[in-house]
Amino acid sequence: MSQKEEMVLVVRRALLEKLGIFQGLNFDVEKYLPALLARENNFFMRRSFAEADPNFKQIIPYVLLSHGGRILHYVRGKKAGEQRLVSKGSVGIGGHMNDTDEGLFALDMDAYLEGVRREVCEELNVGTGFKNHIVALLNDDTTEVGRVHLGVVHVFELETDNVQKRESMITNLAFLDKNELLAQRDAMETWSQICVDSLDRLLAPKTA
Repeated sequence: MSQKEEMVLVVRRALLEKLGIFQGLNFDVEKYLPALLARENNFFMRRSFAEADPNFKQIIPYVLLSHGGRILHYVRGKKAGEQRLVSKGSVGIGGHMNDTDEGLFALDMDAYLEGVRREVCEELNVGTGFKNHIVALLNDDTTEVGRVHLGVVHVFELETDNVQKRESMITNLAFLDKNELLAQRDAMETWSQICVDSLDRLLAPKTA
């Protein structure tokens, strides 16, 4: 029996264009996220269709784990789900929102946040408390991968650096400071490069 195809959460590109298309990071989260996560505006579709059609954007939480001014960095191994990113350095943990997160219909904010937490805990063993801040949206239409994805950038502000990997696709896991990250920048995936370039603003003290 054939394996059931993965269903992933998408929004229509037209919605993003209506809200205001952008390139790189956009820190006006409140302008975009409520609309993207309104149940009438998102739905699940087959991943093979979504990957091939830039009329849709797959919603991808992209979580930076921070402690003491350092950010968790890793290299995507050969078992990474997205083969176009294999061997690339990354500061983002996350992945597709799947239909197992909320039936076959749509996600609201509460379901989305629970899906994010579950996604991170599937890839990492986070043995510490943390605060979850949504800090930006990330769009990159300059690459094949970026054209069909839209990132929601989170910062998990960790109480300690007690984090280990769970997934075999994660290699060379380490907390790095800003200078160390900049030294690794050219070997990173594009989304991580964009985040590292604006690291100070992403990590700016949060009011809530």
